[in-house]
Amino acid sequence: MVWANFLHIYQPYGQQPDILEAVVAQSYRPLVQNLLKHKGAKITLNVNGSLLELFDKYGYQDLIDGLATAGREGKIEFTACAKYHALLPLLSPEETLRQITINDETNRHYLGDAYQPKGIFLPEMAYSPELAPTLEAAGLEWVLMDEIAYNGQVDAIDYTKRYTIKGTKLGVFFRERRVSNMIMAAAVRDVAQLKTALRAEIASDRYILTGMDGETFGHHRPGLEKLLFQTFDDADLNLVHISDLIKLYPEAVECEPVGSTWASSPQDIAQGIQFISWNDPTNPIHALQWELRDLVITRFYELPQDDAEYPRLRQSLDSALASDQFFWASAKPWWSFEQIEEGAKSLLDILRQLPNVDHTQYEEGELLYHRILATAFEWKRSGVLLALERERNDILRIPFKERTLDKGDLMATEWHAFIDMMQDEESQATKRRDYEAAIMWRDAIFKLENKLDIYDAIHVVDLLRMKVPNAVVEDTLKRYKADYLRIRGGQPEQRGA
Repeated sequence: MVWANFLHIYQPYGQQPDILEAVVAQSYRPLVQNLLKHKGAKITLNVNGSLLELFDKYGYQDLIDGLATAGREGKIEFTACAKYHALLPLLSPEETLRQITINDETNRHYLGDAYQPKGIFLPEMAYSPELAPTLEAAGLEWVLMDEIAYNGQVDAIDYTKRYTIKGTKLGVFFRERRVSNMIMAAAVRDVAQLKTALRAEIASDRYILTGMDGETFGHHRPGLEKLLFQTFDDADLNLVHISDLIKLYPEAVECEPVGSTWASSPQDIAQGIQFISWNDPTNPIHALQWELRDLVITRFYELPQDDAEYPRLRQSLDSALASDQFFWASAKPWWSFEQIEEGAKSLLDILRQLPNVDHTQYEEGELLYHRILATAFEWKRSGVLLALERERNDILRIPFKERTLDKGDLMATEWHAFIDMMQDEESQATKRRDYEAAIMWRDAIFKLENKLDIYDAIHVVDLLRMKVPNAVVEDTLKRYKADYLRIRGGQPEQRGA
């Protein structure tokens, strides 16, 4: 087994200095220091050009120098990206190429020859097939996507092979959800627990490819950075860069990835709403935001490139295309009135400063700005936000026991399968004297049996799926269901039911 671990670090271009300072202290500086400290450290990293500019602006030169040094030492393989974290499937090919190009320019300015990207991290791993020609035009060799992009389902990737996008020269690597989520959720807290969870993978000839936000380590999950740093010197994990996989796994399979993000569900893809967090067809705020953005782009494109104001306004438009304002207006579950207002204001300011825009055209943009804010306020006042939150939590407020055992028949087999798997995990943990894990599984069973699982931040069934290979879980569920159907089929009164 070899392991390619990808991290993505990013902050909004207008991030508050105090928040940036906290993330630097909790995540970025420990990461850079430990990359330099550990000889075996090896990661693939995306750092947006806009974040490097924030480091420069607020005096974090040690981070810029450390990243460049780690890159030259072969500890970091940098990827390309969109400079301002724009959602590329929702941009034109011209704007997509520009975001990639200016990101390269900024990263080379700060990181020098350490920045030599072969692949690209698409913000939010948001991909659509229409992007492929533009990515080829940018001179990229491979694209990183979530495993669901392969065919709209999970657990379909053969990690003993690599993949290429049909009809292109682009390679594609797929992030593995189970292992990535297991680490991000802090289901394992040290390298020994991680290796126990990966015992089947470590003994195999496959590769693991994880992808996570770098802020997970230390900022979102205090203390979890210790696990990351422990992996740097563990020979059993065989750390490699993503590009190394091309030589290590020469057999390539053609595929046709579908539109998706690293948060997409199979249902999202089937319904054609895989970008719902940024462009929800039922969200009137999103509709207004995109209308304002399109108005500003249209008017900007009318400005002659030799106009004295063009370079400054072009840079303002680049940053205004960031995905943040749309994401924080989704309310499923992300919501920030401040981000909504800031994003709309940045677009309106560009419109106001365009010398070719008359008063009537500016009023059109100003009206959209006020409608965005008024709708956001109305959502708060009228209870729309509360209703969306209640709708999201409804399924989580139904105890697993009621959704399975209490339903009876075939649904009850799911209950028995999960309880038996948890009892087995408890038994195995006791045998290896990992009593903390044994207690965790004992308590998990207690919660399920007493319908207390609705209060868990991470549902105990999801925790099991993170800890146990999905193939094992699915095989167990199939076996229990098959046993039920075999017994049920022998009961004459139920035949043909």
